[in-house]
Amino acid sequence: MVRRHKHRRTLTTATALAVLFSSAALSVGAAGPAAADTSKVLSLKSAGDVVVDGVHQRVYISDPTAGRIVVTDYAATVVATLTGLSGVNGLELSPDSGRLYAAVTGGSRIIEVDTQTYAQSASYALGGLDGVSTLAQAGGRLFFGYTAEYSGRIGSLDLSGPEPVVTLSLQSPQGYSGSVAPEFGSDPAAPGVLAVGVQESDVVGIYDVTESGLTLRVSKSVAGNLRELDITPDGKEVVTASGAPYVHPAFSTADLSPVVTYQSSDYPNAVDVAPGGEVAGGTFSWYGPDVHVFSHGDPDPVRTFEFPNTGNSSGGDTLVPGALAWAPDSSRLFAVSVNSDGVFSLRVLGDPAKSLPAITVSAPSSATRAKALTVTGTITASVALPAGTPLTVTRTDVEYPKGRTLPAVVTRTGGAFSFSDTPSAGGSVTYRVAYAGDATHAPASGSDTVTVSRTAVTLTLNNDKKIFSYGKPVSFTAALGTTYKNRAVKIYADRAGDGKGKYLIKSGTVNSTGKLSGTLNMYRDSSVYAVYDGDARTAAKTVTVWAGGQAKVGTSISRHYKTGKIGSTTYSYVHKTSQPYFNTTMNPYPGRKQRLDIQMYYQGAWRSGGSEYFTLDSLGKSVVNLGKPGSSSVGYKFRFRSAYVKGAGYSGDGVNSTAYGSWKYMYVTN
Repeated sequence: MVRRHKHRRTLTTATALAVLFSSAALSVGAAGPAAADTSKVLSLKSAGDVVVDGVHQRVYISDPTAGRIVVTDYAATVVATLTGLSGVNGLELSPDSGRLYAAVTGGSRIIEVDTQTYAQSASYALGGLDGVSTLAQAGGRLFFGYTAEYSGRIGSLDLSGPEPVVTLSLQSPQGYSGSVAPEFGSDPAAPGVLAVGVQESDVVGIYDVTESGLTLRVSKSVAGNLRELDITPDGKEVVTASGAPYVHPAFSTADLSPVVTYQSSDYPNAVDVAPGGEVAGGTFSWYGPDVHVFSHGDPDPVRTFEFPNTGNSSGGDTLVPGALAWAPDSSRLFAVSVNSDGVFSLRVLGDPAKSLPAITVSAPSSATRAKALTVTGTITASVALPAGTPLTVTRTDVEYPKGRTLPAVVTRTGGAFSFSDTPSAGGSVTYRVAYAGDATHAPASGSDTVTVSRTAVTLTLNNDKKIFSYGKPVSFTAALGTTYKNRAVKIYADRAGDGKGKYLIKSGTVNSTGKLSGTLNMYRDSSVYAVYDGDARTAAKTVTVWAGGQAKVGTSISRHYKTGKIGSTTYSYVHKTSQPYFNTTMNPYPGRKQRLDIQMYYQGAWRSGGSEYFTLDSLGKSVVNLGKPGSSSVGYKFRFRSAYVKGAGYSGDGVNSTAYGSWKYMYVTN
């Protein structure tokens, strides 16, 4: 079946101001989750009309501001864009879905598009009419709304004969006034009925479609700030969406007497009736449901949908006025939303006519392994489920990460249920309760997690707080105690200052004595971790040790004239007038400094001559000119060494452990 159109415009100034100044009174309602729903951002500047082609599974959205029609598939992926259509708005599909008709303000025309190739196959001029913007299909003709002499008018385009026939200024509803094109409501199942509404007044008119034109059946003021209207497939009711009241009322098409009031929420701005009679009512809601779905004649919603907030405001995205359309088979509902940044999205709402049950599951927060526990819960739905409804139960734990099916449970009166289970595995155990769905209910599930006790395990790691020389290969050995099944251990290291974080140095199964070793070269201070992930009955555990890696310090004296021993110590001999250099190399690190210590042998002992820090270059080198010893130093012995002293206030960093270079000895001669 081909779906009939609906039409929309932007909020009038009065309505927009009412929304702004009344935002504090917006109602807040619960919305059902829509796990299977999809949403994709569309490159739109505006959204006019939306129609759905069920034959080719395509969605057409007009963008009047950009002058184009965007075509998507049922997954909201854009498959085509039709451009060069200034002010395009109203859209209609032919009965066989072979052609799309679009009302184009620019050029005052209605165009025809082939729905297989998306090529424009015809263009029907409307004689320079102003404001051609809305379309409806009824009685084998296209009816269009336009403006003339500051008044909204109705015209028709008949394509049944050899030549197109345009008829203007058809009968208007009694009490009609307004300067915009009227809104239409029609349904292919009721081709002889056309509903007409006026946004700038409260008037709705019901017409019989005749061979000669339109015959007014009844007109009446039924709503305030009318946004949109639609008729039911049997042609007996018209449903309206108006700025006020905050409901979607339905009226008899015979005399516009009230039939049913669909309870929606604040600022109704869209309505669409599915071929099966289901009613979708849209609202402008920052803080509540945006779409409400009703079974025909039932005032309470079967399902609600609330859009998330993808912008920068406090409220959620909102429904574009009138941008709501059913798929012909009622399997999906398509809605165009916009956020506070003006970004448009096409939202595909799955199983909209089905009640979405809510399943709550309550398990104990903790339990003992191998002892029985009880799980309780309820399933509720807008369409109540009877007692005895079967629910599936799945337990997921470390032994069954993909889940293990437990005996099914059935509901009691009111949707309550309970069951007992004895978990064989410890750790996080999740109980998931699910309902498969039926003709009137969508699938649903709920879950809760219980922490089940596991036996503690012994895990140790050696070398804690030990200091090792630079680069020394050190074996770190983890020792694992008794476990249920898992005997695997991982050893990680985290070297100070390298920015790499933890990385694996060894993993595997421990040996017969419960040990696993990994080697780390101690270039820096390091934290080393032994990790046991646990198993079904044994708790996970991690232990950490810290081990120091000293800095590498190398020193030498240069610019001496010879070396020789005094006693058993080798000295560098320097003249009193020479300027010896003391050379230092360390493993480099940004901003690192070496501390130079000087001592003099005097009165039978080495006595301190002071210390001073010198910055190393990017290669870790430092050359210090010791200066001329002078005559007063002749015959004296000196020694020098470099040190890395850990700490920002010392050698400038803390990535290595403190290390001292060897003393270098110097003797001064004439």
